[in-house]
Amino acid sequence: MGSQETRVTKISKLQEKMPVSTECCLVQIHGPELGKKHVLDEDEFTIGRDVKNNIVIDLDNVSRRHAKISNRSGRHFVVDLGSTNGTYLNDEEVLEETPLRSGDHVKVGGSIFKFLQGGNIETLYHEEIYQLTIVDGLTQVNNKRFFLEFLEREMGRCHRYNRALSLIMFDIDHFKKINDNNGHLAGDYVLRELAHIVKQRIRREECFARYGGEEFAIVMPEAGPDNARRLAEKVRKLIEDHRFSFEGKDISVTISLGVADMTGDMTEPLQFIKASDTHLYKAKKAGRNRVVG
Repeated sequence: MGSQETRVTKISKLQEKMPVSTECCLVQIHGPELGKKHVLDEDEFTIGRDVKNNIVIDLDNVSRRHAKISNRSGRHFVVDLGSTNGTYLNDEEVLEETPLRSGDHVKVGGSIFKFLQGGNIETLYHEEIYQLTIVDGLTQVNNKRFFLEFLEREMGRCHRYNRALSLIMFDIDHFKKINDNNGHLAGDYVLRELAHIVKQRIRREECFARYGGEEFAIVMPEAGPDNARRLAEKVRKLIEDHRFSFEGKDISVTISLGVADMTGDMTEPLQFIKASDTHLYKAKKAGRNRVVG
């Protein structure tokens, strides 16, 4: 048999010829159409209250033509269109046309969109929808559904092994006044900033969640009553001392907290929540900006 020449195919050359995917979309993670996907398959996409926009947001704090997403050579950019309340990218106001990266958050009035880009946009989208079932879109901490499931599971476990379980419920003092005096965008900022501050103090085995509106919860398995009350006081002081500043204006923020420990007769999460909420109510009646329980 004569010698045969071995042919070598360079895989890298083939990969270089494969087209780069530019699939992308915006997913609403906070706002009136939670979970809705908008595929960005045109060179320009406008966002606003007017029905002529590609993405229509029917909210009072959204301008008629609020923002625009542009696609140039596979790269996407966001720019504000002179809106009344501004457009925000990852909590920073957009002052000029700015490039978008996958995972960025775009805030338009009372709506927040997540920009997704990748080779399999459907997979990314479905992962994002799953996150929406357990994470609050505005504050990026766990939501009420996840909190209730976590609390029920930990109550069963701690009952079984006769271990301590503590629950802290707290809310923002005079939050309606913050909204009325500074606007709902400022209120959203306070919620996000507060959640960010507290989240850094939560251990991996604990749960921090937005229970609803301006109320939050912290579940502390096996920490013990003294540690729970120490954390509650630490969180109260952190919020009191933190400078909340929105668009150059300082906002005074304090919280009231109620702490409760699981007892042998508690079998349902709502019983535990009621005990902590009762102490929270007492903290507010006693003058706010304090821990009771």
